[in-house]
Amino acid sequence: METDHRVHIGDSRSLDRLNSNSVDLVVTSPPYPMIEMWDELFGSLDPTIEGYLAAGRGRAAFEAMHTALDSVWEELRDVLVDGGIACINIGDATRSLDGSFRRYQNHARIVSAFDELGFEPLPSILWRKPTNSAAKFMGSGMLPPNAYATLEHEHLLVFRNGTDSRTFEPNADRRYTAAYFWEERNEWFSDLWTGITGRHQQLTGTEERDRSAAYPITIPYRLINMYSVYGDTVFDPFWGTGTTTLAAMAAGRNSVGKELDSGFESAFAERVEGISAVTDRIVADRLRSHEQFVADRRADGESFEYEADHYEFSVMTKQEMPLQLVSISDIERTAEGYTVTHEPVGVDWRDGLAERHPEL
Repeated sequence: METDHRVHIGDSRSLDRLNSNSVDLVVTSPPYPMIEMWDELFGSLDPTIEGYLAAGRGRAAFEAMHTALDSVWEELRDVLVDGGIACINIGDATRSLDGSFRRYQNHARIVSAFDELGFEPLPSILWRKPTNSAAKFMGSGMLPPNAYATLEHEHLLVFRNGTDSRTFEPNADRRYTAAYFWEERNEWFSDLWTGITGRHQQLTGTEERDRSAAYPITIPYRLINMYSVYGDTVFDPFWGTGTTTLAAMAAGRNSVGKELDSGFESAFAERVEGISAVTDRIVADRLRSHEQFVADRRADGESFEYEADHYEFSVMTKQEMPLQLVSISDIERTAEGYTVTHEPVGVDWRDGLAERHPEL
């Protein structure tokens, strides 16, 4: 199986290089309105924002920043297939302007924007960001009543394009082999994710993180597996350091990214060199975790009715039987991005992965 990964440099308020209904899933983390590191970018999109900030008009600046993002969300409605899913990773902001401290609810404003565009809001997810800070408060410290809770989570907002879910041809292999494990479903479709630290490999340096809204690769990898199938195309209109593309490569999906800053392309060329090893670690972790899940249930006296088609272990449901993960055997640079060759990971997965990575 081969997947194609393209990168377009330009402003995502115009997606003229993408055809209508050409994207099956959107996974992105846009610049966060009212976070100071993004002031310059938003000011370049709308010069009135600088004036609002200088005058201490936080609410006006907040709305103007989101209006710039609204133009991107409107473009998504055309390129996303009917029933396709859009996943937006966003954090709220806290900021003092003109002597007033307040929270700017980016997640609520984006939900409103998508709703007005005709998207169906679906249950969202909170993911707890790891923090090493000993100070769990803001404001007046130990003295009531003027301290403030810290924001240590971000929102994964989920929307469907239209009222109906996607449909597939009967017995579509690309859907059934893309199944996830029963216990993964229970964890992934929980509305609270914790313990996400990017342990497989962040693939993001500090400088790149400071210039982007990069998230740990675990975030887009999960979302891609939850809301797409093999053969689908994943789109990130705020490509940044390319974490969504790397996750699509690891998950065996096609991808398209669009990015305003051409400087990220060279950084991504270095990051992509490590994605084959990261994919193998992710695959090994998933298979080992499932084997441990089966062993633990058997130790508790549980039995299993179904056996996996491609692995020597049991599964909880009939839908999991055809499940098959993929690894990366080759990555080739192309004029517009990369072509990735994938191979199925089968019953001999330990020998295959160990040959490339003895530490596994």
